[in-house]
Amino acid sequence: MFTAKDIDILISKGESETLELKSTFNIDVLEAIVAFSNKSGGIILIGVNNNKLITGVEIGSETLKSWMNEVKTKTEPSIMVDIEELSYSSKTIVAVIVNEYPIKPVALKGRYFIRKNNSNHQLSLAEINNLYHYSLQSSWDSYPYKDATLNDLNIDKIQIFIKKVNDGERFKLIGNWQECLTKLKLIRNNLPTNAAMLLFSKDNLLLNVHIGRFRSPTLIVDDRMIRGDLYELVDETMRYIISQIKVAFEITGKPERDEIFEYPLNALRELVINAIIHRDYTNSSDIQIKIFDNAITIFNPGKLYGGLTIEDLKTDTYQAQARNKLVSEAFYLTKDIEKYGSGYRRVREQIADYPTMKLDFMETSGGYLVKVSYSEQKISIKSAILKNDTDNDTDNDTDNDTDNSQKRRQQLIELIKENNTISSKNMATKLNVAMITIKRDLEKLKKEGRLTRKGSEKSGYWELIEKL
Repeated sequence: MFTAKDIDILISKGESETLELKSTFNIDVLEAIVAFSNKSGGIILIGVNNNKLITGVEIGSETLKSWMNEVKTKTEPSIMVDIEELSYSSKTIVAVIVNEYPIKPVALKGRYFIRKNNSNHQLSLAEINNLYHYSLQSSWDSYPYKDATLNDLNIDKIQIFIKKVNDGERFKLIGNWQECLTKLKLIRNNLPTNAAMLLFSKDNLLLNVHIGRFRSPTLIVDDRMIRGDLYELVDETMRYIISQIKVAFEITGKPERDEIFEYPLNALRELVINAIIHRDYTNSSDIQIKIFDNAITIFNPGKLYGGLTIEDLKTDTYQAQARNKLVSEAFYLTKDIEKYGSGYRRVREQIADYPTMKLDFMETSGGYLVKVSYSEQKISIKSAILKNDTDNDTDNDTDNDTDNSQKRRQQLIELIKENNTISSKNMATKLNVAMITIKRDLEKLKKEGRLTRKGSEKSGYWELIEKL
């Protein structure tokens, strides 16, 4: 039972993901009831307008019963709500309490709604499908592929997959290939699932990665359509990206030169895999990757899944939701991904070595877009890779102790004097140089006997050594 204090608190907060304010009972109330049922439940206060003003509502002896009956007859499946009549400020308010419905989605006369922030969003066909699978704790890729048989699977691909799983030691597969795929639920009732066909189909399923090199949004330098199973898509996409981005070499005195790529390759691979395993495969559009002079964008069909939001992705604590559970599990077992929900954390860690590089992501009308970019004027790694600027003591100049490099090492010493726990990343940012340059300078200072490191990389500190 609501008290006056409860009503005060609710109204003061205003409309939200769990509260709707309505002056009268109308079709908007029914939409809100369905939207709350398809999300996590909520409360509708009737007799309060959008400006939080108490207007009150007139009800008769049969009004509440009539409202409940209207909710029941106009929703599919029929849902029941709790309705309370409240007296507040000498006026009547009605509270409609809606619980989350366990098997979604709930419809209102054939239309489906879900609560997002403080409004009711009508679901598209793809969103209806996703919500249904999500509520059943199943996914599209677990269902049999239409008209496919086991003869449509490539046995060689399956054997390579089984070996890779066993080598990864996250799961042990024993038996013939049919038994192994059945154990992983990639085969059901002796038929290949959607996941099995995506991973091992003999024929191209025409779910492609469309990738190209751009000078501007309208000037295309090179264009490629990559086809194959999901593992092939990852490998071929990465080969193309590597062929289009720049690389420099650091001379370290070792027989092999260290390669310094324009972008962290592990981060790019993580983003490519993320697009491939989480895209909406009921949408026939291609994954689209555009490589610009100082940015790479990756678009995949299908918005964020399972209630995940853009704000969630900005944290390191979000709960992962897999649209394609069997595909995600396959990539996990082959150690192509680590664990669910950790990908963006690793990407952020990997691009941290590139001082002006940033990661952006957004939902678009047709899906989800991620962008990795860097400042053309400021990023020092670009200077090292593109210009080979000896005046800045770039990574190819390790044998030349220039005036600039000596000056920079003195600047490092001053930074350490100010803060002996300063990280290499912060040093690179403050001096506007690449991480590889900072690391080389620190090693030089150590060899000269001017600096030592005490403790671990994370919890240790720098100690300057004064020469007598």
